[in-house]
Amino acid sequence: MAQHITHDPIYNAVKPDDFAAMLDSERYGNRTDAFDGIISATHDHFWDPLDEAYLDFNTPFDTETQLIMPRETIPELQSAVVDKLDERQQIKLGNESVRWGISGILHGEQGALSLSASLCHILLDPGAQEYASNQTREEARHVTAYSRYIQVRFGSPYPVGEQLGDLLKELVAAEEVYKKLVGMQMLVEGLAMGAFASFHSKTNDPLLKRLTQLVMTDEAFHHKFGKIWADKTIPSLTEKEHNIVEDWAASCFEKLLFNLMNIRQKRVIYEQFGLDWEWVRDACREVFTDADRRNSLKESTNIFRVLVKTLLKAGIITDRTRPLYSHWMDMNEIDNEGEDMVGYAIADEGIEYLKSINQGRKVIGQK
Repeated sequence: MAQHITHDPIYNAVKPDDFAAMLDSERYGNRTDAFDGIISATHDHFWDPLDEAYLDFNTPFDTETQLIMPRETIPELQSAVVDKLDERQQIKLGNESVRWGISGILHGEQGALSLSASLCHILLDPGAQEYASNQTREEARHVTAYSRYIQVRFGSPYPVGEQLGDLLKELVAAEEVYKKLVGMQMLVEGLAMGAFASFHSKTNDPLLKRLTQLVMTDEAFHHKFGKIWADKTIPSLTEKEHNIVEDWAASCFEKLLFNLMNIRQKRVIYEQFGLDWEWVRDACREVFTDADRRNSLKESTNIFRVLVKTLLKAGIITDRTRPLYSHWMDMNEIDNEGEDMVGYAIADEGIEYLKSINQGRKVIGQK
């Protein structure tokens, strides 16, 4: 049996193929109230990606003449790459880079969908199962929404990047509950909250701005699901158990930091412009150094900063691994910040928007 590293009975789990355990008569009456708060809030942030009352995919945007994200957010457009491209090619490359990023988000949402569904197979607490099933439904609408966005703006998504694909496969297949909850609910969701906040605050495309806000109304609660695990589990871990969780999270951070946006993985983009990916890599390195990387990590919406804050506030990062993160960002500054995560305010605003739409709307099954 896998080492789940859980100390609260609400996370008791069985093997994925042990369906007999789910039919145990005693289990049904052992539902706790640990997840009731986030379960009851699901109706507040309901939205349907195929209903134009929520999202209008006919919102115009000319990807041939307009950048979806500002030029300064595209590393390639800050380098010698621009000397080899005319204005329209620069816009196309910039938007193809956004297509790559949003394709990664789409693959991440599919991973979250599959992982949350897998939790339904192993968690014994009916309340935990109910929340995992709610999250599965919400992740499914994210997959639908991002698939549709990519379809109307680009046609089709890019393949998943090697590093992200490997991590998602590991998380979905993992038997250990801690890897599923820390990996998806904290690491991947932390990255996602940063990415969504960045898109929402900077994009020139009103459709993408609205889409990311609606997704954030769900993701804020998914992020809190991971926080519940941390609050109930981290204080009870033995030193050995804490080291296992802390070291695994640190290794994931390093892999993602150095590989998630790796130029080599984006070579499919550069081939369209006759550019050698190694030349593009060297051109970007000339203008984007480690010092620039550290400076970018100061932004509140930087995906890796949000990820690190998530781990730090959860009590996963200790003095053992703190120097690893301190090399890239000011940990004391993050220490002094409040518990709220970037994107919570955007999500709250989005929930109010959804309430205004949902108020008085016909409920399914109503006559």
